[in-house]
Formats: sequence, C-alpha cells, structure tokens
Amino acid sequence: MRLFIILFAAMLFAGCATKDPYPELSSEGKVTKHGSRYRIAPGDTLQIFVWRNPDVSTSVPVRPDGYLTAPLLEDVLAAGKTPTELARDLEKALSVYIRDPLVTVIVGGFVGNYNDQIRVVGEATQPQTLLYRDDMSLLDVMISVGGLTEFADGDKAVVIRREKDGIKQYRVRLESLLKKGDISANAPMQPGDVLIIPEAWF
Repeated sequence: MRLFIILFAAMLFAGCATKDPYPELSSEGKVTKHGSRYRIAPGDTLQIFVWRNPDVSTSVPVRPDGYLTAPLLEDVLAAGKTPTELARDLEKALSVYIRDPLVTVIVGGFVGNYNDQIRVVGEATQPQTLLYRDDMSLLDVMISVGGLTEFADGDKAVVIRREKDGIKQYRVRLESLLKKGDISANAPMQPGDVLIIPEAWF
C-alpha cells in the first residue's frame, strides 16, 4: 500500500511539472476586420417593409434552414444574403402580385453565421454566443459575458481556433487579465473562436 501511495504521488508531481502543451495566445496577434456587409443568418428576425402595402409588410424570423415565409412569399432563401440583396429578391417575387414593389429589409437580432460568432463555455458568469465585431479582444469578450465565476481557473482557459493548417488550441490568462490587470494577457479574438474556461480544482 505504501509503495502504491509513493508511486501515485510521484506521478502526480510529474504531471504538475509537465509544461503546458498549448502556446499562449499572443497580444500581438492578428486583428480581423470583416471588410464586408452583414449577411443574414438563420435565427435573425427580419422586418420586411413594402412601400404602400402595409398588408404585406411584416416581421418574420429566418428559419433554421435559411428560408423565410411571409405574406405572398413562400420559402424564399434569406441566409447568406445582405439585406439589400434579399430586398431585391423579394421585389422580384412580389412583382407577380404587386406592380413595381419597393422593398426594404431591416435585420434585428443579429445572430450571425457560426463563422462570425465567438462561443464562450464553462466558468463564465454568463456563457453565451457573441457576434464578432471588428477589433474584438479577449477583454471585450469577457466584459460581454460578465467575467469569471468564483470557481473558474482563468489562467488555464483555452481558445480553440480554426486556422489554414487545421484546428489549433491556445492558452489564455484570464485571471491575470481581469484580476491583476496584466494587459499583456489581452489578445485579439477572431470570428469562429471558442473560449473554454475550466473549473478550478480545489
């Protein structure tokens, strides 16, 4: 029994001494800018305004399959289009029933495509999915989710990122950033990032 305890303790200390296998996400990393207009995604709510036709004007959600259904309109593909592109498509579809329709599409909710989202899971105060914004940093993300819970091991958090050569994992130091004010721990985020915050072992 004593030999077993000694071996177990040796393995435990060896594990603690093992270097973190993930490189740290650099504060000098690449800043991503969209450089293009917002594209509609499933889950968005669209306000469709048809000039001089209030009976046809309506507010509708974009279904999970990317299509919408509205008065005089059935199964129109909305996902992946800009509001202006969709408005022109709706004008074409409505022209069968209305003479020279003029359509405006206003997006509400702004869910965004998965590739444009940042997902935060684990020991954040409010784990959630965020729509990426230009120049978004790790600090911006943590403010949006309300910071860390009291059980979080912030300096063991990991960002999972899809890059050209595959999926990579990077360590981030949330505890240092939020509680010690170490600005070197702040880093640019990218669309599609997943931030995983583990629970501390007490």
